[in-house]
Parts: sequence; C-alpha cells; structure tokens
Amino acid sequence: MRISVLGAGAWGTALAVAASARHEVLLWGRDAGQMAEMRRLGRNARYLPETAIPLELTLTSDHEEAIAHAASGLIVVATPMAALRDRLSALPLRSPAVWLCKGFERITGALGHEIAHEVHPAAAGGVLSGPSFAQEVARGQPTALVAASDDAGLVARTVEAFHGPTLRVYSSDDPVGVEVGGAVKNVLAIATGIADGMQLGLNARAALITRGLAEMTRLGVALGARAETFMGLSGLGDLVLTATGDLSRNRQVGLALAQGLPLAQILQRLGHVAEGVLSAATVLERATKLGVDMPITQAVVDVLEARLAPAQALRTLMQRDAKGETG
Repeated sequence: MRISVLGAGAWGTALAVAASARHEVLLWGRDAGQMAEMRRLGRNARYLPETAIPLELTLTSDHEEAIAHAASGLIVVATPMAALRDRLSALPLRSPAVWLCKGFERITGALGHEIAHEVHPAAAGGVLSGPSFAQEVARGQPTALVAASDDAGLVARTVEAFHGPTLRVYSSDDPVGVEVGGAVKNVLAIATGIADGMQLGLNARAALITRGLAEMTRLGVALGARAETFMGLSGLGDLVLTATGDLSRNRQVGLALAQGLPLAQILQRLGHVAEGVLSAATVLERATKLGVDMPITQAVVDVLEARLAPAQALRTLMQRDAKGETG
C-alpha cells in the first residue's frame, strides 16, 4: 500500500517507521529545514532522536507530492488537534483520511469526525487511537490500537496499513466513542499526575482512574457513543497508560502542577503539546451544555486556570455528597 503520513512529530514519525517495513510510506512535514535535517541525520532529532529513519521511508516537505503518493492508498494526518482542520481542508475533495490526534478543537469544541464532516462531508474519515507512546512503537515494542470509522472500507484499509508483528490494530464502528476516550483521558491524566505529585497514594490513583472513566463514559454516551467502547483500548486502555505512564506529557503537567509551578513555566519546560491542557475547558463546556456531571474535569480546569490550588481542588472533590456508584 502507498501511505502518506502528514506530520513529522513523534507519533507520525513512529507510525511511518513502523509501516515502512511492509508498505511504500512517505512522511511529510511542513518545515523544509526539519525534513532536510532528518534526511541528513537519518533520524528525527527533535521528536524521536533514538529512532533511525529507514532508507525506504521517503521524507518530503512537498505537500502535493505527499497527496499524489497516496492517491489510491491511505492518507494519515498526524498533526496536533489544532492543525487537523487545516490539514483536512488541504486534501482533495472526497479524499479518505485517518487522523491520529486526540482532543477537542479549542475554538469550536469539535471532535475530529465533526471537523471532517464540516470540511469534506462526502469523504470517508476515521481515527486511529489507543494506548500508545511513540517511542515504544518506534522501538517495535508490542502495542494495540483501534481504527474507527463509519466507513468499513476505510477501517479495513487502516488495519491493513498498520497491523503487523508488533502492532495489533482492532476495528470499531464507533468513532465517537474512540475520539471521546482519546480526548478525555488526557484531562484525567493531568488529574492523576496532580494526585501522584501530592503523594496521595495508590488508593487515590485507583479512585481517580475509575471515577474518571465514569465521567468519560457519561460524556461519550451523551454525544452518541456506545458505553462498551470505553471499556476498550481507546477508553480504559488509553486512560490507564496516560494516567500512570511517565512518558505521558499530560501526566507530567499534573506532577508539575502539584509542585506549585505555574502552568506557563511547565509548558515551556515540556516543549511539546499537552492536549489535555488545551482540551480541558472544552471538555467541561461540552459536558455542561449536555447536562453531564464531570467533577474531576471541573477540578482540573480550576487548577489549570489558577482558580484553585491542587489541595483546594482535592477538598472540593472529597466534600461532594455521597451518591450511587452507577447513578
């Protein structure tokens, strides 16, 4: 298969490297200087410095070349959520595409499938998501993902593109659930990072993850997803990884907030996008409009926006009235 991956960050590079063993893969980046440096060094020094770029992986900053390469294959958008609309808008009409980003668009509050429907309503679109750190995929460590779309043919093509000896790709026809899981888990990972940074213990971590999953599921069902999707890779699986794995940027934000560092300093030190920071307020806004209760998300927003210190947010959560677990 001919595959074009649009976006030469860590995740785009990792998937392009993984797929290049079996397919004709082209990796596109908008920064011509970065792509030239990757070609010269044989690695992505900024985002994935430990991984060698295979000779068979084509690198380019020519967008037309990237689109032409995958004309009858698969286009994969590997940009942050903030750039998804622009990348999809630049594709030819009716071009099917799969995106990797996880979150809500900050200004509109839209999920990926909602953006795609606005931009190219007649084109097939889908999402590839699940518990995955780019570094581990690039090293060939075992990973499982889920490809989701309303278009069964696009799901099958995505599975064919990436399913292999170290990367299992499952299929789903619930893109809403897969996208909500991928977006909300980033916010919950910040909450878990804060709790761990405050040394609240393993009981607190387990409670946050479990009650966070309940919040995620409530929002997803209200948006039209199926509840069982959140017990899968893009829900529980991605939440556990992002909330507990120290490679998680969102968890690192939470750990630093617990130390009392200002958010601007944390993000500057991080150097990469932490989607949970960008999505938290939007998640809460959509939940509020739907009448969905998300107290952990509310606490994270209050801390991010400096309305509450972490200890105050904890007290607010713990002082809530008792209720039924499944209510």
